[in-house]
Amino acid sequence: MSAASCRRHLVIFARRPQVGVGKRRLARGAGDLTAWRFQRLMLARLLRRLAPDPRWTTWLAVTPDRAAGDLRWMPGAGRARVRAMPQGPGDLGRRMARPMATLPPGPVVLVGSDIPDLGPAQVAAAFAGLDGGDAVLGPADDGGYWLVGLGARARKRPPFKGVRWSGPHALRDTIANLDRAGLGWRTLETLSDVDAAGDLAPAHFR
Repeated sequence: MSAASCRRHLVIFARRPQVGVGKRRLARGAGDLTAWRFQRLMLARLLRRLAPDPRWTTWLAVTPDRAAGDLRWMPGAGRARVRAMPQGPGDLGRRMARPMATLPPGPVVLVGSDIPDLGPAQVAAAFAGLDGGDAVLGPADDGGYWLVGLGARARKRPPFKGVRWSGPHALRDTIANLDRAGLGWRTLETLSDVDAAGDLAPAHFR
């Protein structure tokens, strides 16, 4: 592992895929089995694309917490190159703030596990944006965001308190927190995540 990768941390937030657990909006429209299959395929694809990259260390922040202790459930060849950590208790903001506080020094980029178009180019662009910068955000087309990255100053003041998650205000609220803290930020390209059955496409299952 290179010295550069030890100073850059990519954290993939994911739930252990289980039938009937997680992705409830998707399951309501597409069924529990389809939602589970999508979770497994997306996580395997992300690990295959991102975990082997030597430019960063890849962490998997997983829920439920006990799933971090034994990764045999994890799909894909990237398993051997990922380090697991529990998400821990609290709302999404508290869980997202935890890696910012606990990981070794260096920029931290956090992504979800349901963004089909996410790959190494987007992660590399995020780390480039943190080279001397405080924060980067990857907007999603529903008003949320698919990526957040924080540099050294912003890691001390994660901008997640009071954010209205799972709605059209998450990006706006996070930017407002950054502005109030006097932290600079920039945005990346807009990507789509998969939350509901209407977001699915045949390509997601190949």
